[in-house]
Amino acid sequence: MTRTTPGVAVGVIALLLGVTGCGNEDGSSTGAGPSPVADHSALTGPAERTPKSTLAAYAVLPRGFVADARKGTGPFTATAFLNTWSADPALDRALLLNASFAEGYRATRLSPDKKKRYTLQLFKAGSPAKAKTLQQGRWSQDRRQHPFAVPNALADAHVEYDGAADQSVAIAEASLTVGAIVAELTIRETAPLGTTLTPDTTLLTTLAKDQHTRLTTTTSS
Repeated sequence: MTRTTPGVAVGVIALLLGVTGCGNEDGSSTGAGPSPVADHSALTGPAERTPKSTLAAYAVLPRGFVADARKGTGPFTATAFLNTWSADPALDRALLLNASFAEGYRATRLSPDKKKRYTLQLFKAGSPAKAKTLQQGRWSQDRRQHPFAVPNALADAHVEYDGAADQSVAIAEASLTVGAIVAELTIRETAPLGTTLTPDTTLLTTLAKDQHTRLTTTTSS
């Protein structure tokens, strides 16, 4: 994956800032009563119960994966996202302002062998149209050259070199919108250089389908 050029990013920021503006941290959900959930496959588990974030109940997580102690799970503000997870804070700030960002939620899980990390990010925008614009703006930050078919979603899979860690990384990712919510799903697997890696498009496809179903069911209920 390669980043877009600075000139493109500046142009996007200028365009977005001329449209509109406005916008709005980490705790796992525990719980008692059930949240409304959609049907889920054998690969994915039920929604988290009694969430501390209104978005937590929408999160689809891979069955059998475990909590990731090194990465936070919970709600986030625009500021927290820009300071902690954004790869391009200036561009993302413009995108979130344009989207009238209301709240966000992030969850990370590790496969039992700790080789794969699943990350889900949910963004609530001010309207379905603004969610679509946010999705496209976030997705276009990188040149994704290996798309694959996932119903109702943008998806890409590739293997890249991580120079900082001197290792190979297999990445499968998808982005989808339902109503005013944007969901970004990523599965990353790392290994020493020379290891043959294949992005887990099968699991990602299942998760994306189940995430779309859950969002469609819960946001319309």
